[in-house]
Amino acid sequence: MRATVTSAGFLTLGHETFRAALGYGGIRAEKHEGDGGTPTGLLPLRTVLYRPDRQKAPICAVPVRALTREDGWCDDAGNASYNQLVRLPIDASAEALWREDGVYDIIGVLGWNDDPVRAGHGSAIFLHVARPDYAPTEGCIALAPDDLILVLAKGLTGILVV
Repeated sequence: MRATVTSAGFLTLGHETFRAALGYGGIRAEKHEGDGGTPTGLLPLRTVLYRPDRQKAPICAVPVRALTREDGWCDDAGNASYNQLVRLPIDASAEALWREDGVYDIIGVLGWNDDPVRAGHGSAIFLHVARPDYAPTEGCIALAPDDLILVLAKGLTGILVV
């Protein structure tokens, strides 16, 4: 089942609509590393990662994997592991996925710039937990924790960003 996200900050799945936080750079047709934009287009849900110490495995339509403290995501456009899950530490710039703030307690890895990967065209576009005030993200789509669990359980397979 595919959801739609609009620049107004809402995700619609079937007949339900949920508040969503988007990138501070707005929705962008031309996405580049570090621009804070949420890319337009159809973003398939590739896999779901979760913090097993805080969350049970979510029910969803895609593969699920527990995070470890060593999991990271490479955002170094000059590295062969760019826009991929990596094991930390790594000799490149990478974001730690095991975070204390709770926003990555559940991460839906969205298919952006991954088939094929193009250096500098954006990395780590996730569906994750929103901050309580729905503050803008670095380019991801974020939902309230209960909404994220519900959307995944309804069989989400992708998000159309318009």
